[in-house]
Amino acid sequence: MDGSVCLNFSRIQILKEDGSCDASLLPKLQDADVKKLYEWMVFSKVFDEIAIKLQREGRMGTYAPMRGEEASIIGSAYALKNSDWLAPSFRENGALIMRGHPVEKNLLYWMGDERGAITPNNVNNLPVSIPVATHALHAVGLAWGAKLKGDKVAVMAYFGDGATSEGDFHEALNFAGAFKAPVVFVCLNNQWAISVPREKQTASKTLAQKALAYGFDGIQVDGNDVFAVYKTAKEALDKARSGGGPTLIECYTYRIGDHTTSDDASRYRDKKEVEEWAKKDPIDRLERYMKKKSVWNETYRDTVRKDAEKKILEGVKKAESTPPQKPTAIFEHVYAEIPETLKEQMKDFEGSEQ
Repeated sequence: MDGSVCLNFSRIQILKEDGSCDASLLPKLQDADVKKLYEWMVFSKVFDEIAIKLQREGRMGTYAPMRGEEASIIGSAYALKNSDWLAPSFRENGALIMRGHPVEKNLLYWMGDERGAITPNNVNNLPVSIPVATHALHAVGLAWGAKLKGDKVAVMAYFGDGATSEGDFHEALNFAGAFKAPVVFVCLNNQWAISVPREKQTASKTLAQKALAYGFDGIQVDGNDVFAVYKTAKEALDKARSGGGPTLIECYTYRIGDHTTSDDASRYRDKKEVEEWAKKDPIDRLERYMKKKSVWNETYRDTVRKDAEKKILEGVKKAESTPPQKPTAIFEHVYAEIPETLKEQMKDFEGSEQ
């Protein structure tokens, strides 16, 4: 880097909707990597389907679907190293599980049990963040801390287009730019922040260009093209680890489903718009490419889906069989060491429960 800021207004695309591409632009991925990307994208889709059913049956709380955003989420997270950190919002279930968060724990969280948010040892994932954009600041702090310690790691933070209207977003980008923190911001621009369309969020031509004001690279990529997402994310992460500073990646994609299971998107979105975006489905696009490369067929597709269903349903069984936690658990995770005042309150609480 020569100190100049890259602002790419032209949307980066490698894999076209018909499954064709310019081979010279493809990232260096083996067929095994392509299959893993596909399998995790399908897993994410199946997870969504099962989670929505669980919510509708009253077995799980409010859930935020990510159908249509599989390539943006899996493609970017696949570029992370195990030593890097992932700071999710609330749609990156597939990425969290891909990086070692147990299926049953992820489901347990959405069932309302905070124990599901506890990250396993040696897994560098932050917990799900429901408040919009607040975790972007946490990601920058984590990245800056790693830089101060001399750790050659990067942090990847996810959020939606609506988050770019929040003050936390701008504070995070300003801090990241000023201190050249090794962080990659991934904006999942799915065109709708609940019922507010993208064009009412900002007058900016792109969301990626918001990085310009903070002195670092902003890139817009076709979020339904898993190869373009992966390649862009890998380059940004490599740059971050080598001291090149942050990057904002805008994944131009679409939320096919409702904002959450509490929402009815048909009240504010045109059915034709959804149908047109459904034709750009990221999984269908990758299947067409893999079929051309003779690494995909219908038998493989069915096997991948069945394996995903089995893994997720086993997770459902484990989550639902988890014994309820004791009420005193509310005291246990506020401090590393419980202060005497809280210990007294805990004793009083235990006494009132008897």
